[in-house]
Amino acid sequence: MFAPATPLPVSAGQKQQLGALVRAGTTPQRLARRCQVILLASQGVANRAIAQQTGLSRPTVLATRLAFVRGGVEALGQRPRRQRAGRVLTPELEQRILDSTLKTRPLPGTHWSVRTLAKQLGVSRMLVQRVWQRHEVQPHRVEKFKLSTDPKFDEKVRDIVGLYLNPPERALVLCVDEKSQIQALDRTAPLLPLRPGFPERQTHDYRRYGTTTLFAAFNILTGKVIGTCQPRHRGREFVKFLHHLEQEVPPDLEVHLIVDNYGTHKSATVQRWLKPRARRRFHFHFTPTSSSWLNQVERWFGLITDRMIRRGTFRSVAELERAIYQWLANWNTEPKAFVWTATADIILDKVRRCKELAGTAH
Repeated sequence: MFAPATPLPVSAGQKQQLGALVRAGTTPQRLARRCQVILLASQGVANRAIAQQTGLSRPTVLATRLAFVRGGVEALGQRPRRQRAGRVLTPELEQRILDSTLKTRPLPGTHWSVRTLAKQLGVSRMLVQRVWQRHEVQPHRVEKFKLSTDPKFDEKVRDIVGLYLNPPERALVLCVDEKSQIQALDRTAPLLPLRPGFPERQTHDYRRYGTTTLFAAFNILTGKVIGTCQPRHRGREFVKFLHHLEQEVPPDLEVHLIVDNYGTHKSATVQRWLKPRARRRFHFHFTPTSSSWLNQVERWFGLITDRMIRRGTFRSVAELERAIYQWLANWNTEPKAFVWTATADIILDKVRRCKELAGTAH
């Protein structure tokens, strides 16, 4: 049916090697077929007949013969190099992709995706992806911020950062706050446990069994935390926590408390508690408004939330509080202090540039 082709020159040693690969049960099917192609070609079988017998296309047969001629048996196991489709990434094209990403928006949406921008510019999505990765551009992400309008912002930042970077001698620096309205939640169905290929799953609906408030003081030098749970977070509850702190800290040390501007921390009840001479060792340092990120205890609240509270199930407030105290006790067995490196000048410079950008955007 097919005209015989010129036999492909194959040495006896190569034929033996090709035959062994075809017969071996561990040879990948792709390689075994290519070995069959060469053995048939060495017998002068037409290329179309070879394609028919091996189930390959005629172009693949021709490419296999050419690879063998150029590289021998070893070349058959190599995947053929594919020509990259699309345009070459030139500096001009890279700048055009970057400008389009940063300075324009798609008409029906708020931000570009790899595919929408590639279609708009008539390039491959891989080119867009390469440019984004090189310049660390991530249009799909958005972060929120809030600029403080506190007239004493600079002064308060320098005060608190000074305590972090150069704490006073014979004194404790404690970051204090309360995590309020922690809910005791139980899911309406049992959790489906973690399995290979499947994350832990839980129902999105739940039953509420009440709330508690966690008051905590984070020691910036050791990482240890003093904490108590109380039903509410008013001035009287905060004073109870201050009583607890007073009993926990050595009486011969000055105590510097970093707190936010929540009204509870400035209430008349707290001011009366501070009046006795014995309590003049307690010094309050208030963060600027809208600047809770300056208080290190907020980072610790994030840890206990992520690792215990958010995915926990509790059938009562008492059960929730027991879990919090247990987690707190475990933390204090191996506490970890956070490493603060940013100086006040660095922070103030970043805030200034952020305000300038915000003003330009408007």
